[in-house]
Amino acid sequence: MTNPYGSRPARANYIDRRLAELYPETPVPLDHSDAYTLLVSVLLSAQCTDKRVNLVTPDLWALADKPAAMAKVPVAKVQAIIRPCGLSPQKAKAIVGLSQLLMQHHGGQVPQSFAELEALPGVGHKTASVVMAQAFGEPAFPVDTHIHRLAQRWKLTSGKNVVQTEKDLKRLFPREHWNQLHLRIIFYGREHCTAHSCNGTKCEICRTLFPHRKRAVKTKK
Repeated sequence: MTNPYGSRPARANYIDRRLAELYPETPVPLDHSDAYTLLVSVLLSAQCTDKRVNLVTPDLWALADKPAAMAKVPVAKVQAIIRPCGLSPQKAKAIVGLSQLLMQHHGGQVPQSFAELEALPGVGHKTASVVMAQAFGEPAFPVDTHIHRLAQRWKLTSGKNVVQTEKDLKRLFPREHWNQLHLRIIFYGREHCTAHSCNGTKCEICRTLFPHRKRAVKTKK
């Protein structure tokens, strides 16, 4: 019997529909109150869990939760608070530095463009994509480790790198679904299709799309 999910578009359509059923609500996993606190939280989440970031940020916001205040805080003070998130020297320097630049060049506001966001210290394309999507509602498809892994398991991309994965996913899914869909894939990747509990053969979506797959899928970086 022919697999109805033999093509990328057919797989993408099923995934889009099924994840919307599983996760009708898509709350942003990082606690934040505005674009600035989201930006800092996403920066902190690099190589760190969202759960840990959410434990650390209340103390950071108590110290300063606006660019004007954060720009004046000594880097060492920020570093002491964010140490549990890892990479604290670089992250603390970036947080204070970007806050100073927001005051100097953007009137204390988080800019609403990819180019301006990516010009800030510590802000790469993925961080900028999350802020554009979740703070400003601009369609974006931030690719984290979960999305990169699942896109390969589901054969939605060649998976050479996260840049290629982002391009392939943007081609496959409707633009108006990107912002919710990237969160839905993350939720599913954390709960069902994890790095260890599923190898491309065990979770519901992997079994549905590839019922005859026997070998584990090795994720390319």
